[in-house]
Amino acid sequence: MGSEFLGETVQVVPHLVSAVARRIKKLGESEDADVVIVEVAARSATWRRRRLSRRCVGCETWRDAKTRFQYILTLVPLLKPTNELKTKPTQHSVRALRALGIQPDAILCRLNDPTDSEEEAESLKDKISLHCGVPRDAIIYLPTLGNVYAVPGWLEKQGLAEVIMDRLGFERRDPVVPPVWKALADKPNSDMERVSIAIVGKYTSLQDSYLSVVEALRHAELNQGIRIDLEWTPSELIEENGADRYLSKAQGIVVPGGFDKRGTEGMIQTAQYAREREIPYLGLCLGLQMMIIEFARHVAGIEEADSTEFDAAASEPVIALMEEQKNVTEIGGTMRLGAYSCVLTPGTRAEKHNGTFKINERHRHRFEYNNAYRDRLERLGLLSSGMNPELSLVEIAEISDHPFMLGSQFHPEFRSRPEQPHPLFDLFVRYARQFRPDGTQHQLFASAVSVGS
Repeated sequence: MGSEFLGETVQVVPHLVSAVARRIKKLGESEDADVVIVEVAARSATWRRRRLSRRCVGCETWRDAKTRFQYILTLVPLLKPTNELKTKPTQHSVRALRALGIQPDAILCRLNDPTDSEEEAESLKDKISLHCGVPRDAIIYLPTLGNVYAVPGWLEKQGLAEVIMDRLGFERRDPVVPPVWKALADKPNSDMERVSIAIVGKYTSLQDSYLSVVEALRHAELNQGIRIDLEWTPSELIEENGADRYLSKAQGIVVPGGFDKRGTEGMIQTAQYAREREIPYLGLCLGLQMMIIEFARHVAGIEEADSTEFDAAASEPVIALMEEQKNVTEIGGTMRLGAYSCVLTPGTRAEKHNGTFKINERHRHRFEYNNAYRDRLERLGLLSSGMNPELSLVEIAEISDHPFMLGSQFHPEFRSRPEQPHPLFDLFVRYARQFRPDGTQHQLFASAVSVGS
């Protein structure tokens, strides 16, 4: 900013607004997109790509367009005593936007309680169109659906795509809904194979805290044509009552990320339970660190093994800050954020099932596996199967004599997609499918282990 403005006063308008507009424009150009959808209300930045000449292949530019399309999402609450849908909040929202110079082209009416009849929905559209000055066909009825993947198909049925194309001057086209999205939106078949996965964490009372983890499991579920039953287990309850009470029926265990000491002893007990009973285990960020501490305590005999996040004076800090982080006092300054490279160790499960020797994964953490303990623990079977080459930090660790006990310091859930589940989640679910809590293993388990060993 300093080199660009050379001492000028930087203001929200026009400098910040213009910077946002440039980013939007740059995204459209870099992706060769016809339309860029941005979650921001804007009255000044409006572009549409137009071909300058049909004869000049690739001669395209972005410029101010005479038309633009903006929509708003408003809540239409239900007044239960009278069973009446109230449109006043929507009317006030539109009025407030107009005061800022923004006129919506469409209104998406969000209803937590769906209307009981088509007539009521049509009456709702008539009323909002009349009071908000928006065409009736651009009033889109959006009730609560079974899951988020059902939303695109619903909006398509409601005609939103046709409204957008007409407003922007595009020719109407037949919609193309990716089959994977339709499969995610459909209700699961009751005849599907069911797999029980336990998520053990400290924020399980607010399940949206682990939404990315849940979605990554759903992606693997879809890829394998099964149904995952999630069992939410607060790690503090395991501290109080033991792991067997909550995990005896689990075919796989996920311990996701988190911060501070609360509930971590329950996570360590979970890792021990999974290791001793050979239950497939996937540790994410903190879940990896708990796996390492458990291994150090109960396999390597380092009874005081701990993390300096929980005890700054720990005598056996198997998890600690890097040396260059120790003098940074602001917590945010010590975090390793964003994408880092990871080189996979040949012959490990992580390498065999990723299909490549080098990957890039996203991080959000402060503490690391202490390299001073690596050789000692590796000799006992805790393999460092992924390393960051620039910082010489462990990115993935796995236990060599366990069917599947693996943890990553990065967050693989951030890179999982419906059409391409992350390999670690997909592999974890495959092993979970073969595990039988009563001790009898599926006949395919031996072959699965031989592939991943």
